[in-house]
Amino acid sequence: MKAVLSSLSASISELKRNPSALIEQADGEPVAILNHNTPTAYLVPAERFEEIMEQIDDHQLALLIREREAEREQAIPVNPDEL
Repeated sequence: MKAVLSSLSASISELKRNPSALIEQADGEPVAILNHNTPTAYLVPAERFEEIMEQIDDHQLALLIREREAEREQAIPVNPDEL
């Protein structure tokens, strides 16, 4: 059985019946959507989803920076004024 990663949950039937009410009841918190008591999706407020996406972008950028720092020894020094 998969763990439910939210303190709130609802069945797919509840979601279909009245999605607006479910979102309102969640009060900004994520809601686990269950199918036969197994999480099949998470309903996440748009603001929180945007925060998550920004954190993922930041993490990917940090990985790229570390990768580029490891390549620093191979870099050729350039003076921007001479370009």
